[in-house]
Amino acid sequence: MRPRILIAGLLLALAGCGERDRYVQVSGYAQGGVYSVKVNLKGVRVAPATVRDSVEAILMHVDTTLSGYNKGSQLSRFNAGEAIRPDALFLDMYRMAYQWYKRSGGVLDFAAGPLFDAWGFGFKKGSLPSEEEVQALLAGCGMGRLPHELPVDGGRLDPADLGFPRLNYNAIAQGYTCDLIARYLYGIGARDMLVDIGEIWCDGFNPDGRPWSVGVDRPFDGNDTPGADLDGIWDNAGAPCGIVTSGNYRKFYVQDGRKYAHSIDPRSGYPVQHNLLSATVVSSAGAADADALATWCMVVGLTEAQALLAGDPALEGYLIYTAEDGTMSEWATPGFTLSK
Repeated sequence: MRPRILIAGLLLALAGCGERDRYVQVSGYAQGGVYSVKVNLKGVRVAPATVRDSVEAILMHVDTTLSGYNKGSQLSRFNAGEAIRPDALFLDMYRMAYQWYKRSGGVLDFAAGPLFDAWGFGFKKGSLPSEEEVQALLAGCGMGRLPHELPVDGGRLDPADLGFPRLNYNAIAQGYTCDLIARYLYGIGARDMLVDIGEIWCDGFNPDGRPWSVGVDRPFDGNDTPGADLDGIWDNAGAPCGIVTSGNYRKFYVQDGRKYAHSIDPRSGYPVQHNLLSATVVSSAGAADADALATWCMVVGLTEAQALLAGDPALEGYLIYTAEDGTMSEWATPGFTLSK
């Protein structure tokens, strides 16, 4: 999850092509960037202003519970060693994170917060820790040291009871937030929607009556503006799915001629050094699912990422990598459609 910024969202009416379509757009700033929710309220008996307020309430709830940049959030206070009274959102995220840790064999480790902090990609400043520092951090990190369920005693959770872990959900929090908003929209009877909070959930059709489309950025260093330089446009078929791109071309630094990117392998303790530049994953299971898998791909590299995506018929994926001759090349699953 990116730094905390949250202001009142704007509510706009959008044209629709179908009879009595009522598309609206709610947009503003959250989780360190711009968010946009486009939804067709046809047949929905909820006022657009109420939809806007409800979306904002979800974003605020996530921020005050799970943001590591909001120093007053439950997560920040827990990471600082303070006993908290976790809400259902906090507990649900932990359960999901533990499942991903087990499923990935430790590739996704949400209790490796100190490693990300040490390399400068967490919630604190840091860069280039020594080998000794990395090994010391590895000895104290890892969800494998923690229980499947958090031990909440009388509604109270004390990090001291767990050995003072420091949790970091950056690899899944935005996708999770998309899913929460989509769940609310389905709950009020909506279907046609696109929820974009950096990661995306979409379903149905846009105001022009066509399936939603999403741009995939070209992953070169310096391409810092989403949508400014696209590799192509992904076209959906109207089915519900999350789509997420993870890459190493925006969050990195160079020191002594070497690039250190934010994709850190929690098994080794070091930023990855391989030729995979970006991974785009489409999952019908949710945006959180796509978010986690895209990060998984970026940690393990091209060959294992190809096997991961090709081995699950419920997934589609698109990988951009540096070929042996130094050029940018692509690999995609059969069902991933990208128009150049």
